[in-house]
Amino acid sequence: QVQLVESGGGLVQPGGSLRLSCAASGVTLDYYDIGWFRQAPGKEREGVSCISSSDGSTYYADSVKGRFTISRDNAKNTVYLQMNSLKPEDTAVYYCRALRGGTIYWGQGTQVTVSS
Repeated sequence: QVQLVESGGGLVQPGGSLRLSCAASGVTLDYYDIGWFRQAPGKEREGVSCISSSDGSTYYADSVKGRFTISRDNAKNTVYLQMNSLKPEDTAVYYCRALRGGTIYWGQGTQVTVSS
C-alpha cells in the first residue's frame, strides 16, 4: 500500500520558518516527480513547488520564489519543503504529490497557519 505522509506543519508567526516533510512508504520517490501544493479556505488548490525525478530541476510559484526551497533525500525516501519568511497568505493545507506517467499519489495534507 502506497502512502505519502506530510508532517511539519503548525502555527508560526509572520517571518518565521517551517520545514515540511513528505515521507513515502510502498513507493520509491526517486522515480517520481514530487510536487507541493496548497489549498487555502475557499480557494482552489495551487501548485507551490516541484522537483524533477530525472535531473533534480525545481520549479517555484512566483508567490514563494526566494522564500521556499524544495529538496529530496532519496536515502530517506522523503521530500522536503523549507519555508522561510512566511506570510499570512501562506496559510493553507499543504499537500505533496508523487507523479510518474499516469500514476499519481497524494498525501493527506498538513496545516500551516501563519499568524501573530
